[in-house]
Amino acid sequence: MVLYYTPEKSAEDQKLKGVLVRLGIRIRNITPEQAGQKVGYLAGLPGFEEMPEQEEGYTGENREEEASVIPEKMLVLCGFGQRKLEEMLNQFRKAKIPPIPMKAVLTEHNSGWSLVELYQELRQEHEKMNAADGRGAAENTDGAADSRD
Repeated sequence: MVLYYTPEKSAEDQKLKGVLVRLGIRIRNITPEQAGQKVGYLAGLPGFEEMPEQEEGYTGENREEEASVIPEKMLVLCGFGQRKLEEMLNQFRKAKIPPIPMKAVLTEHNSGWSLVELYQELRQEHEKMNAADGRGAAENTDGAADSRD
């Protein structure tokens, strides 16, 4: 399954979803209003429950603010093996889907993070990788955040 977050819909969404459907990958659309929820809950993992808006740590009180906290598309891959991941990325390239740098594989380490926290970690990793090797910010990375230092 893929958790698919987008702050606003675009023409590319249907191409991306079409590739996922053809590969037999389930899609769970995540809205900006859900960005404060734990990734484990969003993925339907046992032991994770929806956090009410008034609970500490849930950042969904201001829905417009949530959309600005995660201003770009994001994919969280749940239950993917290396072969399925490579197949998906190859099909994205063949379909000419623009790169989505904010990708993560769901792990036991990041399942307890909110989607906002996972995004922040991915953004930091992406910036460090681009600074380290001199690449431009528009280039794609296929890294996956699964632990914090």
